[in-house]
Amino acid sequence: MATTTAATTTASARTKTPPRRRRHGTAGALFIAPFMVLFLLLFLAPLGYAAYLSLFQEKLIGGSSFVGLDNYVTALKDPLLIEGIGRVALFFAIQVPVMLFLALVFALALDSGMLRLSRVIRLGIFVPYAVPSVIATLMWGYLYGPDFGPFAQISHDLGLPAPDFLSDGWMLGSLANIVTWEFVGYNMIILYAALRTVPAELYEAAAMDGAGAWRIAWSIKLPALRPALTLTLLFSVIGSFQLFNEPNLLTKVAPDVIDSSYTANIYAYSVAFISQQTNYAATVSFILGLVIVIVSYAFLLTANRRRNS
Repeated sequence: MATTTAATTTASARTKTPPRRRRHGTAGALFIAPFMVLFLLLFLAPLGYAAYLSLFQEKLIGGSSFVGLDNYVTALKDPLLIEGIGRVALFFAIQVPVMLFLALVFALALDSGMLRLSRVIRLGIFVPYAVPSVIATLMWGYLYGPDFGPFAQISHDLGLPAPDFLSDGWMLGSLANIVTWEFVGYNMIILYAALRTVPAELYEAAAMDGAGAWRIAWSIKLPALRPALTLTLLFSVIGSFQLFNEPNLLTKVAPDVIDSSYTANIYAYSVAFISQQTNYAATVSFILGLVIVIVSYAFLLTANRRRNS
């Protein structure tokens, strides 16, 4: 009997959590509690409320009524929404390759060690990212001005027609130029940081084997940058389909080109705060989010397949 009791006591002592471990677990929970509370209140709760709103419809007679997925069926047939998504998809196809190519070139040039004043150059490339998008758009809107902008004044002085950067044919390229100017430095820093993690022994071994700078960049640096390029591409997908600030601000100087449905995000904003159709705006926002998720997943799936092949 005494033996059984002693064995039971020993087993209980072994399974009992040490006080120090319990304290560490409690401390960890307390540390992450503020984030979890904010994440719940500022992300999950609004998301759930928007999903709830998207299932209802405000009617003149009877007030708000449950309509299920009718709003989603309507949105999928909405030509304004489809056109806006198509426009940002074209923007993504034009702007993102140029931006990432420039960021890659700058990162490789800085990492090569052949540039003088590399710190100053790195800071100069990154500074536009520190400029708020509102200020950047206002600045470029002034530069684009067909009557008072410097490009127009130089053209007038040379007797040439002023380039209309804010016309329908030029607008998408003008927006791409603004966003590229803003985010090249941001993506360059990510790629440059990834290059700094490559062991120097690889470069030394390649140099001893007779590899030049171009061969090292192609065979060592670019493969090492694949995860970082995937990350920047993923960020670019999300940012491109959420395009809002730049075209919304340029509406004031080009109202005939940029309307209330120029991008999907502007369309959702206009439906919510101008047309006062909050239920339909929530539906448009969810469809836009679904498009972003699908495109992002497609890029990640493609990148993983290439990495494993």
